[in-house]
Amino acid sequence: MISSILVYSMGEVIGDGLIKLPFIAGLRAAFPEARISWCAAKGDTVYAGPMKAVIEGYIDDLIVDGPMGTEALELLPWRKPFAGRRFDLVIDTQENLRRSWVIERAATQRFISAARLAREATWPPALVERLARLLDLASEGHGAPRPLKLARPDALQAAAVLLPEGPRYVGLAPGAGGQDKRWPLDRFIALARAIEAGGGKPVFFFGPDEADDAEKTMAAVPQALFPERNRKDPFDKARGPLLVIALAGRLSAAVANDAGPGHMLAAGGAPLLSLQKDRRKSVKFRPAAERLEMLVAEDYGDGMTALPLEAVETALTRLLAGA
Repeated sequence: MISSILVYSMGEVIGDGLIKLPFIAGLRAAFPEARISWCAAKGDTVYAGPMKAVIEGYIDDLIVDGPMGTEALELLPWRKPFAGRRFDLVIDTQENLRRSWVIERAATQRFISAARLAREATWPPALVERLARLLDLASEGHGAPRPLKLARPDALQAAAVLLPEGPRYVGLAPGAGGQDKRWPLDRFIALARAIEAGGGKPVFFFGPDEADDAEKTMAAVPQALFPERNRKDPFDKARGPLLVIALAGRLSAAVANDAGPGHMLAAGGAPLLSLQKDRRKSVKFRPAAERLEMLVAEDYGDGMTALPLEAVETALTRLLAGA
């Protein structure tokens, strides 16, 4: 019986922290009674900061000072990692063999190592598929990534107030960390108008640094919803990734650039149309959505402007048809 689990990583910034959420949800579902510890060996993880509320109920213990396998003494067979603390199951998500040798000593029953699997020809290129493989092996075929179900009732209540039952909501996230990864805003606006014409309700998601784009969009599509802005609901302490993930569960579909909001919407269970700039990154960092459509601008020409509105409308229609 597995009663204690350690997941070993080097740390998480916002992007990979979001991609890993369906893996975390699947791990908890596969081992509902186990105590799950998460080691961010370099000490930095968004799970200890802006996403702490998101992982509530999924991760019981965060370790931010783990062995790194960088010192010769760590390789001595009598040296015990984690100050001698041991776990029934250890899942090593990183791919450095030296570190893997060190932390294996913390496992009492089972040890799953990405560092070893990465040497196999069948090791997949996509991070989400690698995590799914680790989970499948750890659970002996019984576990798989799944959407996150938040433990915070205020986030779920906020989502129900902001997106009440009735309309067919379609999420639109026009932002991205770099301008070169953004599909033009005017096309998102045109897509929103097409959604309205088809009987749906567009729901826009803008980050705190995208106020100008949000104002322009509100003026262009006044009947669209902007649930993160000008809130008057009594649950306004639920915000940021927590709120977006909660809102995702109420969407029939969503369209997002290759950026954090798309990964949040995928983690919350929204069927997702992901708009990617180039093929290589689209393979490695594709979102962990249960139902995913993906369009790559590189297939149409140079840059995100090459991706035509008609192709996005067709893919979104296909995604909605399967809802």
